[in-house]
Amino acid sequence: MKRFLQLLAAAGLALAATSHAPAQSAYPSQPLRWIVPYPAGGGTDNLARALADAMQPSLGQPIVIDNRPGASTNIGVSVLMQAKPDGYTIMQAENAALLFNEHMFAKLPYKPASDFTYIGTIGRFPVALVVHPDFPAKTVAEFVSYVKANPDKVSYASPGNGTPHHMAMELFKQKAGLGIVHVPYKGAAPAMTDIMGGQVPTMMLDLASGLPIIRSGKVRVLAIALPQRASALPDVPTFSEVGFKDVNAYAFHGLIGPAGMPQEAVNRINGELHKAMKAPKVVKLFADFGFEALPGTPQDFYKLSRAESERWGKVIKSAGVQLD
Repeated sequence: MKRFLQLLAAAGLALAATSHAPAQSAYPSQPLRWIVPYPAGGGTDNLARALADAMQPSLGQPIVIDNRPGASTNIGVSVLMQAKPDGYTIMQAENAALLFNEHMFAKLPYKPASDFTYIGTIGRFPVALVVHPDFPAKTVAEFVSYVKANPDKVSYASPGNGTPHHMAMELFKQKAGLGIVHVPYKGAAPAMTDIMGGQVPTMMLDLASGLPIIRSGKVRVLAIALPQRASALPDVPTFSEVGFKDVNAYAFHGLIGPAGMPQEAVNRINGELHKAMKAPKVVKLFADFGFEALPGTPQDFYKLSRAESERWGKVIKSAGVQLD
């Protein structure tokens, strides 16, 4: 009997301990915030909303898009850095936050190599060299010859200083030895308007914004800045095919969080992101945008980002681009 009472008491203590233990809730147990460092309605925002919509049912929680544009994405990054690294605040990052800003800002308040949790690559928007239909060049070789014959008299548009479009043209300038004048705009829409109107003769245009006007014939596309032809424009040659093998440039996108996110959250979001990329609506959007999906592990994302940062750092330094 004494032994029985001892066992009963031990069982009672174990039950009491269990009843007072905090409940362990599986991730995620609350809505997620997805920061988009650009205004609503643009290509990045549309991509984020499509992916978030596709991820929500399986994830089991709402994903709230939080647009925080400005300062070459640094406003969005500052919001991310102030968030708890608990897996409930993530950001869609691209070239500026991942690659360019650390080379363009002398006093950047974060280090991409150590201050982010890399969750997963989404993919990339190709950029293409386009000209107004009246521009005399119909090939890249003719474009180079014309610009060299008219040094510093040809101007090119971009959506703004430090954008992938700006840096893609700077890369081409350096490889081809061109003297061409940069005209930065406040966004892709006004830049495209002036290209179509003939006020500025050329630009590097991302396919997310530019496919409709390319297909309409309102601009002429000369080459795509990818290692292989884009499925959205299979008849357009790459720069490599026309003699400029190192002119590869694109708007590169992925998901990041604050440093120190739980591995459980990283793995879950990465897995849901990969599934979302296969959703029919997302696949169609990717095709409409000329967007190339690049699913991979967080480690793949980190390595690719750091390699691209090193590559573009040399271009930025040579071009002398500074944003502060």
